[in-house]
Amino acid sequence: MRSAKVALCALLVTGAAGLSSATASSASSASSAPSETRSAFALSSTAFADGGVIPKVHECTSGGGSDPAKRNESPPLNWSGAPAAAKSYAIVMRDLDNANLIHWVIYDIPASTTSLPQNVDHKYQPSVPAGARQVYYRGSASLYGYQGPCSPSTVNTYEFVVHALNQTSLTNLNSSSTTRTAAREIAAATIGSARITGES
Repeated sequence: MRSAKVALCALLVTGAAGLSSATASSASSASSAPSETRSAFALSSTAFADGGVIPKVHECTSGGGSDPAKRNESPPLNWSGAPAAAKSYAIVMRDLDNANLIHWVIYDIPASTTSLPQNVDHKYQPSVPAGARQVYYRGSASLYGYQGPCSPSTVNTYEFVVHALNQTSLTNLNSSSTTRTAAREIAAATIGSARITGES
């Protein structure tokens, strides 16, 4: 009987030691696991802070006014922390207070690009960034590319979204594609996005 008790105690001690060793090993593995150092996907502009006022230089010129400060120039945009699998980028700008009216679509932005300069050409294929394409805007103006805020009697919120895409080129789109069609194609290919808004 005594020998049985001794054996049972030895078994319990051995089990506890094994459990302690396993717990220590698990804790060691957790502490040695690689930490997440990648920053979140983010979009910013040197022209205005997120939620801030969009400068007049980026407002539309088709409202009938004669303010020389309004020049319909697209704002500079910068992004970082995009998914590593991104093969290209696209940017969609909407007026959130006007039925989400799309003001700008630029796509096929090369994966190596992480910014857009101010005043991207109003062309189907702008000079910068090379390889990018823009959708024709049909509304208060008729032009390729950026159409700035056009809300002279109200203050509206405009949203800029950069999309990381799983395709190098959106081959279903062409120079005749509408903004809505382009937005749908972009949404279908998106693997991540970042946004900022501005008031005007």
